[in-house]
Amino acid sequence: MPAVSFQEVGKTYSGARGDLRALDRVSFDIEQGEFFGLLGPNGAGKTTLISILAGLTRASSGRVSVMGHDVVRDYAAARKALGVVPQELVFDPFFSVRETLCIQSGYFGVQDNDDWIDELLSALGLADKGESNMRQLSGGMKRRVLVAQALVHRPPVIVLDEPTAGVDVELRQTLWQFITRLNKQGHTVLLTTHYLEEAEALCGRIAMLKLGRVVALDRTANLLAGTASTMLRFKTDDVLPAQVSAHARVTGRIAQVSAHDAAEVEAILGQLRAAGVRVEDLEIGRADLEDVFLEIMAGGDGKPVSAAPVRLPTG
Repeated sequence: MPAVSFQEVGKTYSGARGDLRALDRVSFDIEQGEFFGLLGPNGAGKTTLISILAGLTRASSGRVSVMGHDVVRDYAAARKALGVVPQELVFDPFFSVRETLCIQSGYFGVQDNDDWIDELLSALGLADKGESNMRQLSGGMKRRVLVAQALVHRPPVIVLDEPTAGVDVELRQTLWQFITRLNKQGHTVLLTTHYLEEAEALCGRIAMLKLGRVVALDRTANLLAGTASTMLRFKTDDVLPAQVSAHARVTGRIAQVSAHDAAEVEAILGQLRAAGVRVEDLEIGRADLEDVFLEIMAGGDGKPVSAAPVRLPTG
């Protein structure tokens, strides 16, 4: 039995300008104990899919289940098996941190939860904030409380929707250490993030959404192996020649160009020399998940793919 199952999930919003299809027949399973990444640009449908999973939005078609419980027909059991950390900072300003967690425990019928609450506070760097009112906390501290709220009933499935957006490095490290520990203990983790280095480091398998459709679904290692294996990174103040810029990603003075083998690396360097481009701090390394992501999003038409290994477009 998968921890989470999406089967032919569709979602259409009706409006004055016609129907908007947010999700189009999305299907994949997340196995128990997986650390799974859900990636996509803004508007791809990630938050809609998570809202359906959490019971906050109803799908127009298809079926979603958590630990075998249908999120519509067996909502209470599905919701109890799920802990969701939302993007938004939502909190009750009238309670302390500890009171907030005790109340959240009560929503799920969990009593005598003080030991686990103490462990959460300690693991998330909130041990000295237990009696503080939520209004007194910084944004980063509020984010930690949201994580604790999602975990307070010990759910087997943890959903992290952009959990580190706008937070400091310390919180990121604290959060990932704790979540990784829970994953090793058997908890299933579903992560959405725009920090692709986090997804590459943490997720064993990844699905990518584009325009509401799954356009890539495979193990992280296979996705990385399927794209151009080499990446040239360098700094320059000069304009790149057209044959190089067509395959380059430029951020300020930093240019990154993909290549597939040593011969192509030499060809690119030769084109730069011939154009008189002055290159500084040249590095040659392997492509990362950001390179894979951009390559997939730049190509294709958004048609669904199966869970079989994905061969990514080259060139």
